Amino acid sequence: MTDSAGTLGPGAGSSATGRGLLRRRRRRWVRYGGLGAVLLVAGTVGTGWALYAALDGNITPDDDAAAELARYEKERPTSLVKDAQNILLIGSDSRSGDGNARYGRDSGTERSDTTILLHLAAGRRTATAVSLPRDLMVEVPACRESDGTRSEPVFTMFNYAFQKGGSACTIRTVEKLTNIRVDHHMVVDFHGFKDMVDAVDGVAVCLAEPIDDKAAKLRLPAGRVTLDGEEALGYVRARKTLGNGSDTDRMDRQQRFLGALVNKVQSNDVLLNPVKLYPVLDAATSSLTTDPDLASLRGLYELVRGLRDIPTERVQFLTVPRESYVYNSNRDQLVEPEAQRLFERLRRDAPVTVTAAKKVPKVSEHSHDEEPYEESEHGGGVPTFHGNTAAEDTCG
Repeated sequence: MTDSAGTLGPGAGSSATGRGLLRRRRRRWVRYGGLGAVLLVAGTVGTGWALYAALDGNITPDDDAAAELARYEKERPTSLVKDAQNILLIGSDSRSGDGNARYGRDSGTERSDTTILLHLAAGRRTATAVSLPRDLMVEVPACRESDGTRSEPVFTMFNYAFQKGGSACTIRTVEKLTNIRVDHHMVVDFHGFKDMVDAVDGVAVCLAEPIDDKAAKLRLPAGRVTLDGEEALGYVRARKTLGNGSDTDRMDRQQRFLGALVNKVQSNDVLLNPVKLYPVLDAATSSLTTDPDLASLRGLYELVRGLRDIPTERVQFLTVPRESYVYNSNRDQLVEPEAQRLFERLRRDAPVTVTAAKKVPKVSEHSHDEEPYEESEHGGGVPTFHGNTAAEDTCG
């Protein structure tokens, strides 16, 4: 999603003439085709600027979160590595948005259905996405609620933070848990996710067996299947009938789907096709609520312009090492010292690698029994965590 937004315009550069100028223009079309494609679709510069402005205005700035985080600036972690970035991606389960009511009753609150801490290494040599379980038991600080009152600090499930105090509360909870500075954040709801998948004409996955899940409104044959937005949402959210029914399996499925989505968005068929590109940009921007620094096409471009050169095998997905909570097997707790070792490496921008997880038979609905971490046999002791990369085929 962010890769497509990141193709908008090359920015200022030195002038050139003759062959050099022609080569530069060609390179810019390949790398930065977004804005040019919008202009081609529009047919005129005036209309093209109107479309650019419409896309730019789609993004909702999260000013309240910015103000709340500023209030607690002195207690927040500091960044250790210049140019490394940490972005918190929050999938909201709000039912109040356009088309979201079908997924449940709107109780007037929303929780984080999916939360991913995305670490972009300095020099953009790798991108590492770490899933944080919604049932992880954590310390949630006192947070400002929507009515202006302040909640009390509490030890509870992680997704309570978003319900109680929105993105600012979630960010402060993550920073307290990891000691990693969150530089930016993005929030997307069900409708935005579906629109993004539909905008790229669906995403292909491979199913080992047929799916018939009434709760997820999902009925699919076995084999390679291209999911539309509605099907994709059911696929990444389902728990009862897919895999072993655990939250671990669900997050692994989400990570593999996001890897396939990254592959689809990076393909030239999307980025260099004006007819396909504009809907992708429209879906990507209209689905976002971000911190003010990202709440523009220019802000998004500045963030992700280096991502285009990251090979898909270096776009990594993993889940923070965790196990059943000692007092409640339906909740999670961190596996230590593995989790803190992961957080410290991300904070210092140190290398992390992933490999396929070792699965075990289902024990309970929340089973996540696997070896979460091992010392790499290669690379001088660089830790290897169990996960996958965007280069992996879901049918592999």
